[in-house]
Amino acid sequence: MSARNSDTDYGWVAIALHWLMAPAIIGLFFLGWWMRSLTYYDAWYREGPALHKSIGLLLLAILLVRLLWKLANTGPAAEPGTPRWQAHAARWIHGALYLLLLAIMVAGYLISTADGHPIEVFNWFSVPATIQGIAHQEDIAGQVHKLLAWTLMALVTLHGLAALKHHFIDRDATLRRMLGRRSGGSAAN
Repeated sequence: MSARNSDTDYGWVAIALHWLMAPAIIGLFFLGWWMRSLTYYDAWYREGPALHKSIGLLLLAILLVRLLWKLANTGPAAEPGTPRWQAHAARWIHGALYLLLLAIMVAGYLISTADGHPIEVFNWFSVPATIQGIAHQEDIAGQVHKLLAWTLMALVTLHGLAALKHHFIDRDATLRRMLGRRSGGSAAN
């Protein structure tokens, strides 16, 4: 399998980035949701947010690599027979997913650095607080972060359901391509 995408298939780099990000995004959502139930005396009261921030910043780095890779590579064309409106909708939803991820991460950064302290990433390195002092920064960014995270999960669900629809109803190679299986008429189908 080639590293680069072709007109019909994704390369291994795009596939690896997709499947590296997918569980991280879903995991961060559920970790954030769970963290909201923690009280000051819970053992994970400080560990949960530290883990959430560290994974979130590493995910940001992966997202930036993915966006650069996407700019340097053309994606495969929609499967033959895909209605034009579905191909356009897929492009818009993918774009919305990227924008939401970036906005969520910026909001998370603004929450975490509102007090002027840097974010420690697994005690490997620190990301400095560059923007702080905005009135109610932590509260406003927190509300934005939450709203966008729920919106992202709705689009992720739609994205997953569309992939399953392509696989089980349309019986095309859309999902198989993102699993690294050739879309052409090979035995891998």
